[in-house]
Amino acid sequence: MEPLFLDNHLLVLDKPWGLLTQPSGTTEPSLEEQGKAFLKEHFAKPGAVFLEAVHRIDRVVGGVVLFARTSKALERLNAAQREKRITKVYHARVWGVPKNTEGTLEDYLVHDDFHARVVPPGTPEARLCKLNYKVMGAKDGTALLEIGLETGRYHQIRTQLAHAGWPICGDTKYGAPNTTTKFAPNNGIALVSYAIIVPHPVSKEVTEIHSKLMV
Repeated sequence: MEPLFLDNHLLVLDKPWGLLTQPSGTTEPSLEEQGKAFLKEHFAKPGAVFLEAVHRIDRVVGGVVLFARTSKALERLNAAQREKRITKVYHARVWGVPKNTEGTLEDYLVHDDFHARVVPPGTPEARLCKLNYKVMGAKDGTALLEIGLETGRYHQIRTQLAHAGWPICGDTKYGAPNTTTKFAPNNGIALVSYAIIVPHPVSKEVTEIHSKLMV
């Protein structure tokens, strides 16, 4: 395991497609457990290791995950996240090419049974979702998008892009064509948590960390 960033307060890892971010209560492996094992060995720690994810990404998504190594760091990072001082950038390869090179999607979403859907405004329990996108390139009927989130809802990127007519390649759950082409290993979809920009919980220095994964 090669961390993207490591100090006394933070650990940032590149999550492979197909791996859970956190333990699920089963015997399935998770990135958090692997991170704890790495820290225990790397620092020759005799006792328990504190490590907790500040955010999660879906099993079928790869890329940057930020972990706190102390309870104080976790508290401060959670506060930074609530105050929208942590910025996350995603890359997605989608079917179809948007007409505009950049734009904003704004929808109302509800979710149930591990699935989200766009609904009319005013629908009970619907929550406003907003993202910004930029077209970075196109090939073979697909486009590579850079995505910035203004809200962080369940399956937001997957749902909003599909509703706009650009389902993420490999994401058959949200309407992508079922092709033999594999866009990511381990049954993953072509979505990467590409970068995180975070104020350090102790030094306050703003750090930008990038994934090594590509779609």
